[in-house]
Amino acid sequence: MNRRHLVKSLLAMPAAGLPRLTIKDVKVIKTTGGARYRWVFLKIITSEPGLYGIGSANNAFQTDAVIAALESHLKPWLMGKDPDQIEDLWQSSHLKTYWRNGPVNNNVLSAMDMALWDIKGTRAGMPVYDLLGGKVRGAVPCYDHVGGADAAAASEAVLKSLASGYRHIRVQFGAYGGGGFLPAGQGSRPEGGPMGQVFDEEVYVERVSKMFEQVRAKIGFEAKLCHDVHSHLTGMNAAEFCRRLQPLQMFFVEDVLAPEQLAWYKHIRQVCTTPQAVGELFTHPFEYLPLIHDRLIDFVRCRVSGIGGITPAKKLATMCEIYGAKTAFQEGGENDPVNLAAAYHVDISSPGFGIQEENHWPAVVHEMLPGTPEIRKGYLYGNGKPGLGIDIDEAMAAKFPLTADPSGGPYRLDRAVDGSVVKP
Repeated sequence: MNRRHLVKSLLAMPAAGLPRLTIKDVKVIKTTGGARYRWVFLKIITSEPGLYGIGSANNAFQTDAVIAALESHLKPWLMGKDPDQIEDLWQSSHLKTYWRNGPVNNNVLSAMDMALWDIKGTRAGMPVYDLLGGKVRGAVPCYDHVGGADAAAASEAVLKSLASGYRHIRVQFGAYGGGGFLPAGQGSRPEGGPMGQVFDEEVYVERVSKMFEQVRAKIGFEAKLCHDVHSHLTGMNAAEFCRRLQPLQMFFVEDVLAPEQLAWYKHIRQVCTTPQAVGELFTHPFEYLPLIHDRLIDFVRCRVSGIGGITPAKKLATMCEIYGAKTAFQEGGENDPVNLAAAYHVDISSPGFGIQEENHWPAVVHEMLPGTPEIRKGYLYGNGKPGLGIDIDEAMAAKFPLTADPSGGPYRLDRAVDGSVVKP
């Protein structure tokens, strides 16, 4: 029995007649997605023939640790449990490791949580957003990613994005930190120090703020501009950068500080009103709770799989609504369609939503993961099908297996002029 026939049969069955479910099997599906990705999905199979759910455990930099945690710890613990008890299973799994939160634990929680919501929605014959209260908007607005080596190139890219239907547009000047790099051989370097490109905070503040002035002068104020500092600044350099951008009416500036320096957001609020988007690396609610409560930030940038799935993401969106902040879930880069689908369901059902990061995948991914949400003219659309509305072709995923990364899969790091590591 496939999912389509299952849904039809369940819709014809009175609610009182639904038998109690149990979890009969758990599969960990690993794939490159036919490209550069390192994706890990969880498939929870129930005692109802044909009824299962899919979840994402996305972590490109500790992939093997997540796989081991799913296979060796979560799977045996889940067997025989009732998949309807989403909240209790989330709380129990969160606490059964004793040490709470952290990226690997949260990725495991996320995979389980998304799959359980997928099961519940599929069995109910309803999309997950209806279980979360229903739609509060027609579609989910997204921001585009554009860039260029200088202000002229970036301006042209923004104009093209506007013409394609986007109104929210993130602008970068090359890679993260772009605009603040000194070429090989330039700058006063110590003996034995770095020979290649290096990053300089003060250069970044000066050049990038001026480049944004040039972009605004070229394109006007129709576009809602964003920029990701990616934690490359510290202290008063971060405050000065945001102060310089205030007249340019940015939609937000993202992660101007590293998560270790969150106290500086109080100082930034004292010198400017440039909106702040924060939290791509957050894994613990006590990282974002004080910032929301004290009105120090405007957007929370958590990744749904990074904080533990739909259950905590919906709670976070409600918290944002209460305190006047907004969500801007981080779903770009190496992320996967299942994670994006989960974010979509929270986004479209939450008054506390602000903006969604876009992501595009090659055709092979859409074939492998049928039901992947689609972006049209700057808006993200789901398909309205029960559950998350997305499935996975296991046979196709198996054609693109993960292989060991000989380097260990580290994140690329930048260096300062003196050779020290710049926080990403």
